[in-house]
Amino acid sequence: MSNEDITLTAGDAEVIVRPGNGGRIGGLRIGGTQLLRQGDRFGCFPMVPWAGRIRDGRFLDGGIVRQMPLNSPPHAIHGTARDGAWRTARVTEREAVITHELTDPWPHSGRVTQIVALAEDSLTLTMSVETYDDSFPAQIGWHPWFCRTVDGADVTLDFAPAWQEERGADHLPTGNRVEPGPGPWDDCFGMPGGVDVTLTWPRRLELRVASREEWVVVYDEQAEAVCVEPQTGPPNGLNTQPRLVTPLEPLEATTIWSWRRL
Repeated sequence: MSNEDITLTAGDAEVIVRPGNGGRIGGLRIGGTQLLRQGDRFGCFPMVPWAGRIRDGRFLDGGIVRQMPLNSPPHAIHGTARDGAWRTARVTEREAVITHELTDPWPHSGRVTQIVALAEDSLTLTMSVETYDDSFPAQIGWHPWFCRTVDGADVTLDFAPAWQEERGADHLPTGNRVEPGPGPWDDCFGMPGGVDVTLTWPRRLELRVASREEWVVVYDEQAEAVCVEPQTGPPNGLNTQPRLVTPLEPLEATTIWSWRRL
């Protein structure tokens, strides 16, 4: 099937899926109100086969040191799939399944599948990475750019992490866990019971970002948007918290966004 934009609808909710632009969610409208920052770089893009930054673009793959392109010097950031085209495998009114073949510069062949499922009060994103031959370390994450202001209301964030990863001068975790501090943030937090972050646009809408994964990066240093990024490991996780994809066991993760009007 083609990689043209896909529109899903459920009640007054509408989602745009953009296979041809890195498999990203190009828009989420609730009752006609857009919740995701618009633009080719924004929306919500998948972070795979790694999430966040890799220090100096290098990671250990078995006994081999791999080098990824430094697309955020001096680091490599957010994986390769957001820069490639995805293919549409299946579409219904409320669900789209899209796939992406891992290729250069990633050193292993494999397939990423993303399922986008819309309901009247929620959006479920499920992503999996499977290998065709060799096992390899990987991560999965999502990078949504939520609009800071919706219908004149500025968003507030509510979450209760168990810890914050201490951030070094290179923007990567130092390995130390510290008490969560006040924003603004470009930081990774640990939530061992699962990611659970609520965004509230007062008197407009409440949206909850949840996942069974225990890592979330929160970025709110821009005037236009805030990012709440569930992921399977912290930044530089290919080196510090690798998750292995094997022929028998793919890596899979899910995030659910649910909302209610206020």
